[in-house]
Amino acid sequence: MNGPLSTATIVVALLLGIWYLIRSALNRAPSNTDLWAMLGLSALVAVLVVVAVVGLISGDRPGETTTFIGYLITTVAFAPVGFYLARLEPTRWGTLILGVACLVLPVLVLRLQQIAEATGG
Repeated sequence: MNGPLSTATIVVALLLGIWYLIRSALNRAPSNTDLWAMLGLSALVAVLVVVAVVGLISGDRPGETTTFIGYLITTVAFAPVGFYLARLEPTRWGTLILGVACLVLPVLVLRLQQIAEATGG
């Protein structure tokens, strides 16, 4: 979990989050480009989760496997849910939803890293 993929996910999510918050402050609705960027972030997160699941299958299990799996499910679902909610709200609030979703994702990835570093038993 502590690799360039995690770092890239965190950096991209933070940059997009800042971008969406600025656009929301300027009273801009989410554009198609904004939505596509969120889908790109979703794809990056999905790759990160697949790598983590492969690690679980290969035997690298954290001390709290159930908690780790719960965070994996939350992490992979968070960006698509943010995308869906932003599509339902085609105003500046939709852009704010995207921004908040992007700012929560780095926290989820960092928490996954913490759980993965903890050794069991």
